[in-house]
Amino acid sequence: MEERVFKRKFYEKMLAWKRDKDGKTALLIKGARRVGKSTIAEEFAKNEYESYILVDFTKVGPEIPALFDDVSDLDRIFMALQFYFNVTLVPRKSVIILDEIQECPKARQAIKELVGDHRYDYIETGSLISIKKKTQNIRIPSEETRLTMYPMDYEEFRWALGDQTSVPLLQQAFAAKQPLGDAAHRKIMRDLRLYMLVGGMPQAVNTYLDTNNLSLVDGTKREILELYNDDFYKIDPTGKAASLFKAIPAQLYGNAHRYQTTPVIGKVEDDALLALLHEMEESKTVNIAHHVDDPNVGLPMTDNLSSFKMYVGDTGLFVTLAFADKDVTENIIYQKLLTDRLSANLGYVYENIIAQMLTASGNKLFFHTFPDDNKHICEIDFLLSRSQKICPIEVKSSGYKAHKSLDLFCEKYSDRIRERYLLYTKDLRKEQQIIMLPVYMTPMM
Repeated sequence: MEERVFKRKFYEKMLAWKRDKDGKTALLIKGARRVGKSTIAEEFAKNEYESYILVDFTKVGPEIPALFDDVSDLDRIFMALQFYFNVTLVPRKSVIILDEIQECPKARQAIKELVGDHRYDYIETGSLISIKKKTQNIRIPSEETRLTMYPMDYEEFRWALGDQTSVPLLQQAFAAKQPLGDAAHRKIMRDLRLYMLVGGMPQAVNTYLDTNNLSLVDGTKREILELYNDDFYKIDPTGKAASLFKAIPAQLYGNAHRYQTTPVIGKVEDDALLALLHEMEESKTVNIAHHVDDPNVGLPMTDNLSSFKMYVGDTGLFVTLAFADKDVTENIIYQKLLTDRLSANLGYVYENIIAQMLTASGNKLFFHTFPDDNKHICEIDFLLSRSQKICPIEVKSSGYKAHKSLDLFCEKYSDRIRERYLLYTKDLRKEQQIIMLPVYMTPMM
C-alpha cells in the first residue's frame, strides 16, 4: 500500500511553536495512538530543519536509552547520536525527535538540560497512557510545550480525497446563513457519512484510498481498537477502563441522560471512578461531556464530574465498535450506512460525530438536564460559551419539528442565551429564533 503523508492543520501549530519558542521549550505532541504524531513530527523535521535525528525508542539498541542515564556531559550524548544515526547536527538548525518517549523515561527527564543547552530543538511523541504510567518516578520537565493532536477532522479528510473547495464554501454558507439547496446538501451529507464510516485515523484513510473497500477499512480500524484495548489494560489491569470504552455505543444507543457505569463495571467508589475517567480522557481515545448544574457563561464552574457522557474520539472507530459483534463488518452494512438506508436509529452516531467535531474545534463538552412541569427529563445535548452568553444545542437525526427541550431551556434561561441551535440531517434553515444547521456545519458554530 502507498504510504501517504496527509496535510494536517496541526502543522501550523508546530510552526508557531518553532517561531515563538525558538528552542526554549521542547514540543510534546499528545494524542491517541495512530493519529499521526510520529509522521507529522518527521515531516516537520524534513521540511523545517537543515538536518534531524529520529530516535524511535522502540527500535534502537539499549546503548541509546543508556545515553540519558547521565546528562552531565551533553557533548558525549550528541556525538554518540550523530555517529549512531550517521547524521550531522547543526546548532540551531537541527531537531532531535524523541519518538515513543514513554519507552525511555530518562530521556524525558533530560529535556530540562537539553533545552537549557539550546543547541538543538526537540520534539517528543508517544502514547499518553504509557507516558504517564512510565514517568511516575521521574522529574517531569516544565520546559515543554504540550499540544494535542486529534484524528483528521472533516476538512482534512476532504483534503485527503482531493477536495479543497467544499469546506470553504460551507463556511461561506454558514456565515450568510444560506441554505445549500437539495442537490448540494445531499452530496455533502453523503460525503459526511463517508467520513463517519472511515473516520479520521490516517491508517484507515490510507486503506480507503488504496482499496475503496470499507470492509478492509474496518479491518484497519479493528487493529487500532486492539491497541487501545491493550492501553486500557495498562491504565487498569482489572479491565474496567476497557469495559467502559466498549460500552460507549450501547450507552448512547440506550438514550440515557448520562453514562450508567454500574451495569458496565459494577459499583465503584467515586474517587476511583473519577481517577479512571481522568486517565481515559487524558489518553485522548475518548471525549467526555460533563453535566453542568447551572448553565452559564462559566460552564466549568458548575460541572458535575460524576455525571457524564462518553464518546469515542474517532467516529470511524465508533462505528466499528458499534458493530463489533462480528469479526468483520460487512461492506453491505457500510453501504447502507453510507446511503442512509440502515434501519437502526443512527442518532447516537450523529451525536458522536458532533462531539468529535466540537472537540477538534477547541471546545470542551458540556450538557444539561432538567425536569419539565410534568417531571419528565429534558436534555440539552451540548452547550457552548460564546461572548458572555451560552449557546444550547439539541441534536436530531430524524424528525426536527419537535424541539421541546430546546424551547423550555431557552425559556428558562432566556437572559443567558446568545444563539440556539438544532443540529440535524437536513439543509440549513431558520425557524423563528432557532438556527437549524446540518451536522456538517458543526465546526463553524
